[in-house]
Amino acid sequence: MIHPWNQALFQQLTADRERMPHALLLHGPAGVGKRDLGLELAQWMLCESHSPQGACGLCDACNWFLQGNHPDYRYLEPKEEETDESGKVTKKASKEIKVEQVREVTDFLTLSAHRGGWRSAVIYPAEFMNAAAANALLKTLEEPPPRVLLILVSHQPGRLLPTVRSRCRKIAVGLPEPELALDWMQQAGIDYPDAVLAEAGGAPLTAIAYAEPERMQRREVFLNHLSRPAQLDVCAVAEAYKPLLTESWGWLLRWVHDVLSWRLAGSSRYFPARIESVIQLGEQADLAGLLALERELAAAGRWLRHPLNATLLLESWLIRYVSAVAGLRQSKS
Repeated sequence: MIHPWNQALFQQLTADRERMPHALLLHGPAGVGKRDLGLELAQWMLCESHSPQGACGLCDACNWFLQGNHPDYRYLEPKEEETDESGKVTKKASKEIKVEQVREVTDFLTLSAHRGGWRSAVIYPAEFMNAAAANALLKTLEEPPPRVLLILVSHQPGRLLPTVRSRCRKIAVGLPEPELALDWMQQAGIDYPDAVLAEAGGAPLTAIAYAEPERMQRREVFLNHLSRPAQLDVCAVAEAYKPLLTESWGWLLRWVHDVLSWRLAGSSRYFPARIESVIQLGEQADLAGLLALERELAAAGRWLRHPLNATLLLESWLIRYVSAVAGLRQSKS
């Protein structure tokens, strides 16, 4: 599926099939359709009746691709968890792409194409390759077999080895124009598209995930707490939201960003409907305290899935938040 905001980029990349580079690095923020663009490029390369608009979706090659069994295509991602016959998890999902997986793909790319045409492979997210896996990919990048398209898709290209990045044609996939994204979301039947698109930082696919009604309700309750720091019961809120630590962390990080942005630049980004609370808190906030909290929250995103104690962690962040935005007012009373 080519999203409307990526259609022009797709046509640019597919203007000359025979001059397609051997490796592409599609990079940009999460939620803008990079993976879908990569999959469409891979299918287009194998399609036996392609057009400038994309793969035909009808030929044998497209049918095999869509069913996940095209002999000249591979898709590589971290392995999912494994379960036994009773459904019990026997092996947890991997958080990295391992060297054995990459070697399997590079060996496949050296074989002759079953259909006598191109071979393609997609690696997503490419930054999940560990060091050994990335190094195993280098030989193929340095000495690519003929008629091969290797597509790396990355949210964080800076985490890739410089030698990997330098051997790919880097293609930036950016945020769409808000009007285009909102029109697409409205056609998809999304409620409150403006609000969720703002919270998602302009990334429409992320916004769709944010639009789930129960999540919206949880968000509004949490933001109500943040907007009234003097009445915020830190212990109660931390206990209630500990099963939702990742969501709570995201809301708190974006809220702190908005308060800081208003204080420093007179603008906000993520929660426009809450602008009155953001302004009030920004005017009275301890700037140094908020900046330190934002840095800590941003860094926490790297290890957030495995906290030692979710309740204590959320408590500590909320205590520092209250201190930063309500402390000055309380000290003056």
